[in-house]
Amino acid sequence: MNQMSESQNKYDSSLINDDLAPIEQEKRTWGTWNYAALWISMSLCIPTYTMASSMINNGMNWWQAVLTIFLGNAIVLVPMLLNGHAGAKYGIPFPVFARASFGTKGANIPAMLRAIVACGWFGIQTWIGGESLYHLIRAWVPSLEEIDTASLFPQLIPMLCFMLFWLLNMYIIYKGVDSIKKLLVFKAIFLPIAAVALFCWAIIAAKGLGPILSEPSKFTDSKLFFKFFFPALTAVVGFWATLSLNIPDFTRYAKSQRAHYKGQAIGLPPSMTLFAFVGVVVTSASAIIYGSPEWDPVKLASHFTSKLMVSFAMIGIIISTLATNIAANMVSPANDFSNLSPQKINFRLGGYITGIIGVLIFPWKLYSDPHGYIFTWLIAYSSLLGPIGGIMIADYYFIRRKILSLDELYSHSGKYFYKNGFNAKAIIALLAGVLPNVPGFLVIVKVLHSNSVPAWIADLYNYAWFVGFFVSGFVYWLLMKRR
Repeated sequence: MNQMSESQNKYDSSLINDDLAPIEQEKRTWGTWNYAALWISMSLCIPTYTMASSMINNGMNWWQAVLTIFLGNAIVLVPMLLNGHAGAKYGIPFPVFARASFGTKGANIPAMLRAIVACGWFGIQTWIGGESLYHLIRAWVPSLEEIDTASLFPQLIPMLCFMLFWLLNMYIIYKGVDSIKKLLVFKAIFLPIAAVALFCWAIIAAKGLGPILSEPSKFTDSKLFFKFFFPALTAVVGFWATLSLNIPDFTRYAKSQRAHYKGQAIGLPPSMTLFAFVGVVVTSASAIIYGSPEWDPVKLASHFTSKLMVSFAMIGIIISTLATNIAANMVSPANDFSNLSPQKINFRLGGYITGIIGVLIFPWKLYSDPHGYIFTWLIAYSSLLGPIGGIMIADYYFIRRKILSLDELYSHSGKYFYKNGFNAKAIIALLAGVLPNVPGFLVIVKVLHSNSVPAWIADLYNYAWFVGFFVSGFVYWLLMKRR
């Protein structure tokens, strides 16, 4: 029986179940290397490679792309460590932590915003797996055509491959998260080997590392460079903006604050930067070998002449993508959906909801274009999650000085109930951080013409996470201090 099952009667049943209950100190077993391994495992994924390669595709040279990714991950590590403190101190997951600032009912607002983003990531990873399955079939049946992502829906066979991989994910959820452990071990072994193999192939095929690293930037002056650099930096921060919020879902298992601090610092920036460097080198090499850069590693692997090599690569991508998808994109949104109605939605049902929304979000459209991947997907959702991070950090560190009442987080009659369960000041601060980014987003998706919005207002979108984080954090602090 879970530790909270014995004492649930002292909490409001509408705010707790076994998945949302705090973890007792003696049951927190994760050490430094558990967190380092977690981040290494999550960082070594196809979207990390794709993010780096898309920067090359959009005009950066190798060191500009690698530096941008390192800086972005060093920046996002800060809110990651700050928000992780509450999880390690009180043993609570993200939706429960959010109750302190948003209210016992209002916490569903940040939880759902974060969950919807995770659904998008789940859909993208599922599409990558389905795409790999299609290219595995295509290696043996070369008459099959390229996948059409320009249309609203891809062709029948790629769509069937996508749905088959989706069903495989749902089966894993049905069996339980413990079933993913062997896949994570496989991924931890396969992806580093595959990354080294790709790196070596790129150097040999491009006749040395020199030609690859000598590829010049396509930006002819600093103005053009910085016009792309700042949105790219925001996109890198946005890449892990989801985890910077729900990191308490993982740090609640930490033996100590020091364990997750060191583990995350060791695991996140170095592994992201190293794997991104592989993506940069391979993409630059593909421009030399094929005449144009190939930013999608699945399509790149499909160019290999050996059927066995293509098959090996695709099977590896399928299994490692499955492991990443469950670990990074299913655990947290399942908890977020469970927070809506703890007595009715358990982890398994939350996982099914995540899977359904992941299909409805049309992931093949989000992933099909490198420019859209950065500007429409990564930056857009960072404009929603940055404000939430600013509010939670302002509340925990500057308003409450890291002191929470654990019992009242699970009660509608405590101080976190605010008015009818919602903290209006947090909602006002959230809107204050999101609204400045809306005009720029509407220009990017071509709902508004660029001439209809002052340039400086539209440009705020390029800094969406930073704008939202600092504006919402400051507004929240100001409103709560007055209170």
